[in-house]
Amino acid sequence: MIDLNDNINLPFSLQISFNKLIERYNDLAKSEDSFIAAKANRILEIGQANPVLKEGFSKISVLKKYEKEIAILLEDSFSEVLSLNEIKTASVPYHNFIFNASKRFENIIKSAGPDFELVIKNMPENDWYILSCTIIMSFCYNYDTNFKRPLYYEIPNENGIVRIYKITYNADFMEIIPTEAAPKLTDKDFDELLDNFENIELWKEKFPPNSYVSKGFVISNIFDVTDDQSISNIKTTLIKNSKRKDESFMVDFQKVFRSLLGVTDLEVGFSIYNKEENTLMKVHDSSINSFLLKAKEEFKCENLFCHYSYDKILKSKANLAISDVDANFEKSKGKAPQVKVLKEQGFKSAIFAPIAEQGDLLAVLELVSKTPRALNSINANKLADVMPFILSAVKRSKLDEANLIQAIIQRECTSIHPSVKWKFESAARKFMQEEYNGNENPSFNKISFDNVYPLFGQIDVKGSSDARNNATQKDLALQLKLVEKIVEKAFNHQNLPIFEQLLFQVKSYQIALKNDFKVDSEQKITHFFKYEIEPLFKFQLKSKSFITQDIEDYFAKVDANLEVIYYYRKNYDDTISLINKNMSALLDKKQVEAQAMYPHFFERFKTDGVEHNMYIGESITKEDSFNELYLYNLRLWQMQVMIDMETSFYTKQHKYPIALDVASMILVFNQPLSIRFRADEKHFDVDGTYNARYEVVKKRVDKANIKGTDERITAKGKLTIVYSQQEDEFEYLKYVRFLQSKHKLGDEVEILELEDLQGVTGLKAIRVNILYQDQNNTKQFYTYNDLMQAIKS
Repeated sequence: MIDLNDNINLPFSLQISFNKLIERYNDLAKSEDSFIAAKANRILEIGQANPVLKEGFSKISVLKKYEKEIAILLEDSFSEVLSLNEIKTASVPYHNFIFNASKRFENIIKSAGPDFELVIKNMPENDWYILSCTIIMSFCYNYDTNFKRPLYYEIPNENGIVRIYKITYNADFMEIIPTEAAPKLTDKDFDELLDNFENIELWKEKFPPNSYVSKGFVISNIFDVTDDQSISNIKTTLIKNSKRKDESFMVDFQKVFRSLLGVTDLEVGFSIYNKEENTLMKVHDSSINSFLLKAKEEFKCENLFCHYSYDKILKSKANLAISDVDANFEKSKGKAPQVKVLKEQGFKSAIFAPIAEQGDLLAVLELVSKTPRALNSINANKLADVMPFILSAVKRSKLDEANLIQAIIQRECTSIHPSVKWKFESAARKFMQEEYNGNENPSFNKISFDNVYPLFGQIDVKGSSDARNNATQKDLALQLKLVEKIVEKAFNHQNLPIFEQLLFQVKSYQIALKNDFKVDSEQKITHFFKYEIEPLFKFQLKSKSFITQDIEDYFAKVDANLEVIYYYRKNYDDTISLINKNMSALLDKKQVEAQAMYPHFFERFKTDGVEHNMYIGESITKEDSFNELYLYNLRLWQMQVMIDMETSFYTKQHKYPIALDVASMILVFNQPLSIRFRADEKHFDVDGTYNARYEVVKKRVDKANIKGTDERITAKGKLTIVYSQQEDEFEYLKYVRFLQSKHKLGDEVEILELEDLQGVTGLKAIRVNILYQDQNNTKQFYTYNDLMQAIKS
């Protein structure tokens, strides 16, 4: 740098001047104290002999030329007695150029290393220009904008720990002089600037670059505020709730704790206390570790601490400091769990700080270091200032967790769909208001929605009852065979009538399984195993050496909880469970797309397959925006999702324990109806006698046959659409032709009549074969607009 104004973009040009300082000595020269007066006269002589020091300069070379004179001018401001204590500089305002400094400041910069570059923090680049403008407003127009922000240096010490220093400016020796290029400003200009802080171009228009001259210098008094700033940073970091999900959260958190305690290799961990089970648990966050728990999810506290540590942390709620892990390990002979777990991870010192409120432990803050004695009971006291903020964050985190748990319970157990939640909240507010108003028996308003269109669909496992019965027969037959083998062996060894009678009973059950398996057959045979065979094997034959191995083998094959062989049935149950899980996950994922098209009520149920209800209409959305176009869009979406679910099923069919087939069906009901939330059953149902017909059809239609045949209306590999009105047929045939053009449906289209159901006649169905496409097809779903464009083209 040759000139102060090189590469500077400010509304004023910079000059170093000692004019205001020398003027101050004019007054001191009149002092009655002869020593002060003599010193002042000496300064005045320097000013008179070197007019450039008063007039001002920007060339850096002038500082070097008048180095001795400037040192004399600044003697009073930079007392040699305090030079090793005070952190002070003389510099150009809002510029990193320093031309005089106390010895302590010089030592701080030296410790930072040769590559360190001093930069003022906490001020965006544009703000420097605007701040300079506000200084001009204050100096030249007596207009105080109160734009003062704390400024900081961040300077690492010799150990690499970043220390934070706050800068306060003394501007007594500054003056700002407008040039001919400075516009004359009015109150109107200032009013405009007050509402346009972020408009840097406007500020440059009112205060053009270099239109003023800044003469003088500032004295910066600098204070180490590392501890205060570390506490503030901890508070800020904890307040940023969303940031706790970031991987950088713990890196930032450790950084401020390292500054607070002055420990370079400090690491921070947390564990949450579960009062009900007296355990410490890991925080469910990928970035937060627990050094006490190591890799475990949770641990009983009595197994995690020795008696002394347990009492100190859990009972007294006091900090536990281990300054020398190795020494403590030897002293406890490796029996103190909290010391052992630290040694296993290579830590040499640690502080465990309980986070508690009103005597209740909530969590434990874990500070560890691989340096002996770096963490100890003395610097543990510094945590007292940050604990209130950590406690607040832990409480909020536990509240968030409780809310999340409630949300999961609601979603998985007693779901209230977001589309209708507003109605429940409204009813709850009215209920609360009645309570507040003194009503001893407040009533929860009826939750209902009128004039909504229903949509119903299901993907059902074909022949699930037969498959379940077949699995049951195989399990029972296998168990009967094992029983027969053991009883025969016992009969051959001991010719007792009871063994012969049991063999006869086994044979009878085997014949019944093959030829006459009834509803109660499973119960009868299971009862036989439990009350006749099990006592015989356990208490009479097990001690017989010739048969012990066979009986142990038998019980090894029997499920301990069900007390029967559960092999084929388990394969069946696991298959049904996987089908339901995969189909439900896909349907839930697709529902996000559907809700984005237009909000509507949605619920699904797991049976031997997955079925879903949807209701769409004005009363659900609460907005005057519903159009039947959204209903058509949802119907077309539903068809595509049913096809995608079938495709997904057959793609994964080979991964299931047993091979099963599914069939898909959609029920069309073209009249709007009313639905009401039934609090006792915790779900929505149709409201009114007329609408009950819809529920009857829903429950029975998938088991209905084609009229005049024994063939079910639903079939493997086909999508069945059940309806009752001619216009429904026309509408859905349009959708079928469109999806055929997109190669989602095949050419085998059937129009079928259904047999009459109880109280319901005249139902028909469209049945069409499904084309199982590549699931990686980039076009996820087609809208009703796609259909309209296809028809027009």
